[in-house]
Formats: sequence, structure tokens, C-alpha cells
Amino acid sequence: MTPEPQAKANARPAAKPDITSRGCLRELVNAFYGQVQKDATIGFIFNEIAAVDWDHHLPKMVDFWEAILFRRGNYQGNPLIMHAALARRTPIGKEQFTQWLALFCATVDDLFAGPNATHIKNCARDIADVLHRRINPPPGAVPVVSAVPLASPDVGS
Repeated sequence: MTPEPQAKANARPAAKPDITSRGCLRELVNAFYGQVQKDATIGFIFNEIAAVDWDHHLPKMVDFWEAILFRRGNYQGNPLIMHAALARRTPIGKEQFTQWLALFCATVDDLFAGPNATHIKNCARDIADVLHRRINPPPGAVPVVSAVPLASPDVGS
């Protein structure tokens, strides 16, 4: 083997970048929701039940994650109200939140590595846990779902 091919064979793959900008978040959001749309467990919730307008939803999710990760941006919305309204139309339980989180973390890991990548996965885990608990409270507790109108203007945001 010549030195050049040997060097290539021993070369480590390039390190993945960390999430450092809105552009990185756009890449993450687009890749993640591309997976969501095809997913057998949760895709139908987005595609059929919520009938998400992806041209509207994706930039809004970039805004959301920019606010979460970098504490800046233009996010306007209330994820709890949107998910609670959606939960009145279809079950959104542990299985769905677990799948959402698995897809999100796998997408982050496919694209990024570093402190911000770790932080966004931890934030996603916390958000999924809170939304799940508020939408699916323990027996005897009043669910948030009962306080939310059935029709909501931007379900899925």
C-alpha cells in the first residue's frame, strides 16, 4: 500500500461541528422534520391530524430552538396550548413523545457534536417530559387539554 492510501485508511472522520448559529438550527429542524414526516409512529399526527403547513412550521421551529438554545430570536407561541389542542384530536402519549425525542436526538447526533448539541438534546428531553405530563396527567388531576379549545389556529406550532 502506498503512503497516501494508508494515510486515508487511518484518517479519522472529520469532527462534527457544534450547533453555533441559526443556520445550524435550520439544518437540524429541516432534517428532523424530514424524518418526522416519514415516521410510522408520529408522522400521521403531523401530516394528517395537524395537517402542518411545513413552510410556516419549520421557520417557527427554528425560532423556537433559537430562543431555547441561544436566548434570542422571534419565537411567538405556546407549545403547551398547541399540543393540548392537538391531543384532543388524537392520542399523544408516552409512545409518541418517546419517538419524537428519539428522532430528535438521533438527528442532532447525526449532524452535530459538542456542548450545544448536548444541551439542545437535554432541553428537548425536558420539553417532551413537561408536555407529556401536562397533556397526560396522572389519574385525578385535571388535564390541560380540557381547558383548551378544540379548534386552534396554529396546531402543531
